[in-house]
Amino acid sequence: MAAYILAIDQGTSGTKAIIFNRDGGIVAKATVPLKTSYLEGGLVEQAPLDIYENVLSAVKNCVDEFVAQGGKPDEIASCGISNQRETFVIWDENGQPLHNAIVWQCKRSIDLCKRLSAVYGLEESVRAKTGLILDPYFSGTKLMWLYENNPAIREAINEGRAYFGTVDTWLLFKLTNGQQYLTDHTNASRTLFFNLHTLQWDKELLKEFKLENLNLPQIQSSAAFYGETDFGGILAKSVPVNAMIGDSHSAAFGERCFAPGTAKATLGTGCSVLMNIGSSAKASKYGMMTTICWSIAGRVDYALEGVIVSCGSTIEWLKNELGLFTDSKQTEAMALSVAGNNGVYLVPAFGGLGAPYWQMDRKAAITGLTFDCNKNHIVRAGLESIAYQIKDVVNAMEEDTSLNLQELMVNGGITSNKFVLQFTADLLNCKITNRGIADVSALGAAYLAGLQTGIYQNIEELEQLTFNTVSLERSGNEAMAGYEKWRSVLLADDAVKKSLTTTL
Repeated sequence: MAAYILAIDQGTSGTKAIIFNRDGGIVAKATVPLKTSYLEGGLVEQAPLDIYENVLSAVKNCVDEFVAQGGKPDEIASCGISNQRETFVIWDENGQPLHNAIVWQCKRSIDLCKRLSAVYGLEESVRAKTGLILDPYFSGTKLMWLYENNPAIREAINEGRAYFGTVDTWLLFKLTNGQQYLTDHTNASRTLFFNLHTLQWDKELLKEFKLENLNLPQIQSSAAFYGETDFGGILAKSVPVNAMIGDSHSAAFGERCFAPGTAKATLGTGCSVLMNIGSSAKASKYGMMTTICWSIAGRVDYALEGVIVSCGSTIEWLKNELGLFTDSKQTEAMALSVAGNNGVYLVPAFGGLGAPYWQMDRKAAITGLTFDCNKNHIVRAGLESIAYQIKDVVNAMEEDTSLNLQELMVNGGITSNKFVLQFTADLLNCKITNRGIADVSALGAAYLAGLQTGIYQNIEELEQLTFNTVSLERSGNEAMAGYEKWRSVLLADDAVKKSLTTTL
């Protein structure tokens, strides 16, 4: 009997459910959008039960398509889950959410982070233990904000009645009817509570954050047995959940970043550039985060990561708020219709600046506009800003590792834009490789679940799987001149200059 793997990729904007065959081919797929609430003051939330129902809807639609093609649900041998990172849910002992899920994009804890950073030695301790910084991007600071500002949650935490979980943990808890309360190394490493060196929750930091009575899930490898589920009766027979992993880390595994120095960039709402650095954690001197890349039984690989806050979201803003086009697919032709950007530069700090600057209260700007500029120049400036930010991150990684990146594997929705990929190749002066897999986060979760199930015997077997790969090489030098001008615009801000003196 054929063995198939169901992968769930629960993202910020929706959930994909995909059934893969053992060759990594997609057999059935469904996507269901998810509502996000953008509230005043930079607050971003989602309803926890909506996230769960969103997953069930995607799985049902996917299984229905699978059956319509002649597939048999009992041939699904394993399930893997990848999830939007840093977004978290907090619930009580009865499994009832105490608050909406707080999304990774939320900026409610900016002032709290500034206050914590002023505590002598705390930021250094956090970075040494977790590989992260005190920033609104990570789950912990937003939970601390809730603790300070929501009396009911503060009481529940103090009394030991509050259960914390990133999206993977929440989904597993619901899918197993409250029987399993687990997470993996990658998701744990994004909370500010996880010690990279002990691979456990850090009790000293939790006490410093006044969260020592918070219930936290047990931590396992990304590939491990997490329980069984029938997805609320969608499947007649329960299947094992054999992998859980953060979406960016899952993309790295799907791109086969198995060796030190291999790197990938996921170009979605934001952008995560992740470089495998091997079996030991390495502190960054240049504004990168140290994190877990992925883990399997007996092996934990670490990574340096550069988090870019605004990538595809910049293009969505140009579409939705300025009305410069009606479909993001139009942007490639718009950018190519003009000889250059005509001196127009966009600093995409709509949600602050991530790596390597970490200025989360910075605002976006469009500069260089004159009467001979048109909407095509603005669109081109927006697309160029994606490549410029990737260049910043790669520069920092090369400084940290003393390696010159030879190839960057790319995935995500924006990889369909050939202008962005070619401009990035020109800027980095290295090969840009696109395997043509739009759903590489789901694929990584499927690979891990397949390894745990025994569908794949080892990583070497995964390396033998083939795809229709497209690679781009440098074709010109113009991009670098634009990058230098963009940097001059960016660094005109005194706050960024100050941050560079401390992080770079």
